[in-house]
Amino acid sequence: MRTSFACLMKPVLHGYFRSSCSWRVRIAFALKGIEYDQVPVNLVKDGGQQLTDQYKTVNPMQQVPAVTIDGITLSQSLAIIQYIDETRPRPPLIPADLQQRAQVRMISDLIASGIQPLQNLYVLQKVGEEKLQWAQHFINKGFKALESILKQTSGTYCVGNEISMADICLVPQVYNAERYKVDLDQYPTIKQINQTLMELEAFKVSHPSCQPDTPDDLRS
Repeated sequence: MRTSFACLMKPVLHGYFRSSCSWRVRIAFALKGIEYDQVPVNLVKDGGQQLTDQYKTVNPMQQVPAVTIDGITLSQSLAIIQYIDETRPRPPLIPADLQQRAQVRMISDLIASGIQPLQNLYVLQKVGEEKLQWAQHFINKGFKALESILKQTSGTYCVGNEISMADICLVPQVYNAERYKVDLDQYPTIKQINQTLMELEAFKVSHPSCQPDTPDDLRS
């Protein structure tokens, strides 16, 4: 079977350095050892570059991330990660065991659908002056549930002892919790797994502090 030209091209990630959804995709690429190009989409500058007509042709929802890969453009981070995992299966990001697979998807959805959207930039802009209290409330609500679940599912990582999509979702959400001054000591399981993951190279190189569009004053 001939390999199409599109499959030979490096993937292109349209994202923002501080976007937790973009960070998830960067982690997945790093874990897989996949080289990719980045096109920064600044969510703040010029009123939000994601709102331009030009970017709307990339992602009609006008959000980040969007990834052009294998001749198609995908949005929604979990769909992107699962496509990457299914087309580039080593190392796997979703377990073969059906029960663990369901747990990984449950935890990923809890974070990606139940916590993160309620404290993303667009929502907090609408909330206004109460944004800190709003973010803390919904992160704490979600983390209480997540802590309870992880006590049942975790080993070294969120589900057992292999890194999965759940871990990819966890780390950016903990970063957001720290930004909004959530007391992580209340969630020892979350805190321990996050610390373990942040020792790994894939999570370090994908961190918001070292991306092409990271402002100089936020670099480390």
